[in-house]
Amino acid sequence: MKSKKNYKPIILQEAKEDMRSAALWYNKKKKGLGKDFSKRIRERVHSIQPNPFVCQVRYTEVHTAVVEQFPYMVHYTIDDTQKNIYVIAVLHTSQSPQIWDDTTK
Repeated sequence: MKSKKNYKPIILQEAKEDMRSAALWYNKKKKGLGKDFSKRIRERVHSIQPNPFVCQVRYTEVHTAVVEQFPYMVHYTIDDTQKNIYVIAVLHTSQSPQIWDDTTK
């Protein structure tokens, strides 16, 4: 039986900045919490690699994956031809995706 190839995650700079900013905020609240936040983001991205289509489309071609234990969502697009996942944002559930909408057009 042929094994299915995982999609390769590519985290865009804007998403890295989202993650860094949130991790710093969490560390101010409790030492080590930012590290836990970053770990949960990595775990969530890893969990969608086998089948990124499993998460629903919330905006035009943008899928969202809820992060465990934190009120954040990973926003990503899929390049099925290249087998890539482009993480375009990591936003608190109360944030509007319009923050990055202009950059994805």
